[in-house]
Amino acid sequence: MKNFLMAATGGILAGAVLTTQIAGPLIAQDSGRSASVYQQLDLFGDVFERIRQNYVEEVEPEELIQAAINGMLISLDPHSSYLPPEDAADMRVQTRGAFGGLGIEVTQEEGFVKVVSPMDGTPADDAGMLAGDFITHV
Repeated sequence: MKNFLMAATGGILAGAVLTTQIAGPLIAQDSGRSASVYQQLDLFGDVFERIRQNYVEEVEPEELIQAAINGMLISLDPHSSYLPPEDAADMRVQTRGAFGGLGIEVTQEEGFVKVVSPMDGTPADDAGMLAGDFITHV
């Protein structure tokens, strides 16, 4: 019994040492990444303030932030963009009521309604609408 307790204690100590030796560097590496993110956010804040204070024309802070968010999303892929809350709410109302009976899933792109996907057996499918089509007028 005494040998078992000694072996268990040794195993626990060895496990603790190995865990700290492996996890420690990983945690330190992750905190280094976080510091880099915070440095970049500080840079963003500095640029934001310089634009507000020194740009030729007065700019609205909300518009600058929305443009920055949209820039981040657009850099991911051509299908991502930012809709401010009021525009997103308007689009939900429009697409929920106006297009639901047509059988298409839509998004907004470049000021037009873009078909994401027509649903089989619906008026949109019967009309030959395809994913990627733009609805420019009705």
